[in-house]
Amino acid sequence: MARALDFFGGFKLTFQHLTRPRVTVSYPEAKRPKQPRQHGRHVLNRYEDGMEKCIGCELCAGVCPVNCIYVRGLDNPPDHPVSPGERYGYVYEINYLRCIHCDMCVEACPTQAITESKLFEFSFTNRADAIYTKAELLVDDHGEPQRLPWEDWRDGESAMTGGWMRATSPAGDADFEGVVQWTSDLGAGLRAAEGGQSGQRDDAATGSKPLRYAFVNHLNPADVPAELRGRRARRVAAPRRQRGSK
Repeated sequence: MARALDFFGGFKLTFQHLTRPRVTVSYPEAKRPKQPRQHGRHVLNRYEDGMEKCIGCELCAGVCPVNCIYVRGLDNPPDHPVSPGERYGYVYEINYLRCIHCDMCVEACPTQAITESKLFEFSFTNRADAIYTKAELLVDDHGEPQRLPWEDWRDGESAMTGGWMRATSPAGDADFEGVVQWTSDLGAGLRAAEGGQSGQRDDAATGSKPLRYAFVNHLNPADVPAELRGRRARRVAAPRRQRGSK
């Protein structure tokens, strides 16, 4: 008798889900919007005047925990400098068979030269394609990432390529929160400072949204903001599920 109940109990759960809104999408025909701080494949940024930000210091290669980055610096030619510093990145390679997208290279870079885009849908038919060279990582003359044949770029995914940067507050000093501490990027201009946990947030400028408002259904009842408790929380969550089913 118990086995029969278990058997029909599975069907009961299946029929219950048939009446609920779908939360899946028809991937890859449709994609869900990426989060503002999505970690994807890297890009090498340039200043607004077109000069490269990389100075060939090799700090990103030194801090990489999986040794997937290889950098060789070279002195800038006096008559035609590549970067504002004394040196520039002559060779820059990233092996994506090793990369774990930890973003430690982004944190270590002193000039904000390397950041991560939102693209993670890319695959390779041979191992050589997995090693991205400087020519493939460096943004073009409009500040846009290079789009390689094996990458699945969609509209809007190349915008604000350097949106994920280092922590806004160095060493946890709240005095620096909300203060822009990096230079302008070619094509993107000056990015707004990321908001922390104080009241100095500008989520409209950064595209961010506090997790306690974005993932209400995943919080413990005591952690749900007061304005999103009870029926209000269900009304907020329902439209999000409906949008995901489109």
